[in-house]
Amino acid sequence: MAAKTQQSNKSNKRKQITGPHSKSDTSPSKKPKLLQSKSSNPGNKGLNKPFKSFKQQRPVKSHSGKLETAGANEGPKSKRERRLQAKELAEARKKKRKKHYTLEQELASLWEKMRRRNIAKEDRSRLVSEALQKMKGKIPEIAGSHVSSRVLQTCVKYCTQAERDAVFEELRPQLLTLACNTYAVHLVKKMLDNASKKHLAAFMSSLHGHVASLLRHMVGSVVIEHAYQLGNATQKQELLMELYSIELQLFKDLASVKESRLIDLISKLGLQKGSVLRHMSSVIQPILEKGIVDHSIIHRALMEYLSIADKLSAAEVIQQLSGALLVRMIHTRDGSRIGLLCIKHGSAKERKKIIKGMKGHIDKIAHDQCGSMVLAYILSTVDDTKLLTKIIIRELQAILKELVLDKNGRRVLLQLLHPNCSRYFSPEDLVSFNLSIPSLSSKSESKVNPDSVKEAKSSKTKESGDEETKGDPEVTTAEANENTSPSESHHIAEGGKKDPNLRRQELLVDSGLAENLIDTCIESAGELLRSNFGKEVMYEVATGGAGGILRPALDEKLDALHGAIASLAAQPKSEESEEEHVLENFHSSRTIRKLVLDCPTFASTLWKIALGGKCEMWAQGHSHKVVSAFLESSDSEVCELAKGELQPLMDSGILKIPETKQ
Repeated sequence: MAAKTQQSNKSNKRKQITGPHSKSDTSPSKKPKLLQSKSSNPGNKGLNKPFKSFKQQRPVKSHSGKLETAGANEGPKSKRERRLQAKELAEARKKKRKKHYTLEQELASLWEKMRRRNIAKEDRSRLVSEALQKMKGKIPEIAGSHVSSRVLQTCVKYCTQAERDAVFEELRPQLLTLACNTYAVHLVKKMLDNASKKHLAAFMSSLHGHVASLLRHMVGSVVIEHAYQLGNATQKQELLMELYSIELQLFKDLASVKESRLIDLISKLGLQKGSVLRHMSSVIQPILEKGIVDHSIIHRALMEYLSIADKLSAAEVIQQLSGALLVRMIHTRDGSRIGLLCIKHGSAKERKKIIKGMKGHIDKIAHDQCGSMVLAYILSTVDDTKLLTKIIIRELQAILKELVLDKNGRRVLLQLLHPNCSRYFSPEDLVSFNLSIPSLSSKSESKVNPDSVKEAKSSKTKESGDEETKGDPEVTTAEANENTSPSESHHIAEGGKKDPNLRRQELLVDSGLAENLIDTCIESAGELLRSNFGKEVMYEVATGGAGGILRPALDEKLDALHGAIASLAAQPKSEESEEEHVLENFHSSRTIRKLVLDCPTFASTLWKIALGGKCEMWAQGHSHKVVSAFLESSDSEVCELAKGELQPLMDSGILKIPETKQ
């Protein structure tokens, strides 16, 4: 039995040894391909050469167009020869693919000459005329090319009016098609910039019926916005009215109505409010879904839409805009108002998304005229001060000096120091803080988009249709909530619920912003006092803010600031100095005078350090306003402090105070 087992094991070993690589197996199908090729033709040594030899023998096109084998009759080519050959092949492909390739090359050569800055006008005119002559009859075909489009833009800019008219007439049938081309759109914009009133009106007329479709196009929307900016009030209204109703889009005569607000148009023309709302929804929703929200015409249409929208539609728009989309809208007047409405009527979650979307853009927003309004409103409305400190305040602290000296940036700081002050915000700005969406507002009389302050104050027209509130116009929040579904009730809350003074304290003092602001004022006291915009922030900080928000927590810092201003005032007069003395400069002298009148602590510091015993020297020029302010002050201690020295100057006629101020 053992002998049989041993014999079977030996036979298995022999089977394992006899594999595909063994010498005993002579089957050609089991041999490797490489060995098979070697054994089949052992004398062929070319197969053992590198793969490069095959590459050198590939067929290429010669200059005559026939196929030849590269490397068959000549040796290896240099790098320069290979590069030139590749360039020739690329040129041949382009000539075959592009119909006007040779013309574009000629135009590019002319363009390189005509676009130079140091070229004479006569030479440029000659080159422009030559280029236009070459393109004549072919302009619509080549306008979409990235090369020819640039040449045409330069020609339109520098050509004569007659040549420009000829180009416009040739392109006129294809303008709407070119408006959607990535390269030709720049040519269309350049033509609109240089168009006469007649041609601009003709282009506006050609847009009739296509405004909504072009606004949904990423490239075409740029042309509509450009035309909207260049048009007069009537032309702008015609473009807008196509977005309101299908009737206004089909019948051009209806667009001649003078009313500018949508709610007035509905009552004037007898349009169905539900039909208008459905049409505007079909126009606006695709635009929002594609994210085409940078244009002012869309912002205006959205404002009009919100003025008639029901609760569900308005809440849906706010939800879509909450986030990064809104940041791209707040650079226009209507866009910033939409931002204010989203902050006012949005839920806590939507407000958080809006603020987070501003992260990294606070610097740019704060320096923008319209964007700074949104920032100021956020700081005075949103209750989540931790989120505001983390995202907004931290970025503001890094650019404090720039903000203080900037016309728009200072308003964000001034809103915290002195909220809603008419000295820093125009009446129109203050009205925009009180805007609301009628369907989401607790008051049925609220208007969304007043065209002026006077209109906003006097307008009491109620919203017509199903959404009109009957009875007493002063509807309470509880009554409004009864008519609202649970999913929409969170949109009724307007503004923050936290005490405004507590919110200011947390954002201004507890965050460390006020301390950094005082340090900035101390370091750059002279520059800020002499600045037309910086002086206002300096005044608010030095007085401790409205309601004394900076006191008593920062009394020591404020005393240091008062000392810094007084030290500047104590410097002697010097005619050699390039900068005016702070007591003689127009802006700084008036700011110091206001501080003397409104801040007794500063007045006593200034008298002790700078003016005591030197009033006669400063009794003339702009500085006399500072000196006389001590007698005009309502604080008796300040008057008594300076009366002994100033009374003799008044008696002698050196110091004169108007009777109205005595």
